[in-house]
Amino acid sequence: MIYNDKLSKKLIEKKTLKRIVDEHWVYGCVSMPSNVFANTGTNVSVLFFDKSASAEKVVLIDAGKLGEEYEEGNNQKKRLRDFEVEKIVSTFRECKAVDDFSVCVSYDDIKEKNYSLSAGQYFDIKIEYVDITEEEFNIRMASFRQTLTEQFAESHRLEEEIMRQLDSL
Repeated sequence: MIYNDKLSKKLIEKKTLKRIVDEHWVYGCVSMPSNVFANTGTNVSVLFFDKSASAEKVVLIDAGKLGEEYEEGNNQKKRLRDFEVEKIVSTFRECKAVDDFSVCVSYDDIKEKNYSLSAGQYFDIKIEYVDITEEEFNIRMASFRQTLTEQFAESHRLEEEIMRQLDSL
């Protein structure tokens, strides 16, 4: 059977992830900010391995929001500052969970998430509830309705303008 390059890559990636998780070889993963290592803007993750398979948990860090932007020639890049590198290193060494930054998960958890090593997949979703009165609710709903009505009217106006432009061609 012949696969196209994209499909072959996906199959190889999936088999590799499955193997390193099933064998407990992966020790951690740090998802880096865009433009840290290359000029392409490709997102990069750094994997850490421990073939002794002695770790109970895998450290997953999302460092994507870290770094400062700078220009190198015509390229926009990001670099990690010393304190950000220290945050990554200490969090990794301590296998510490930090809200919206890192988690320490079991190999079974990773299997349940279809072998994802993306920290964001494991972050708790926090919903803040605010008590409001029925009157406040009704005021907010009226405001939302008004905004939506205005946006629909603008959309219709733009549709008509587009049709007029097309007719004039």
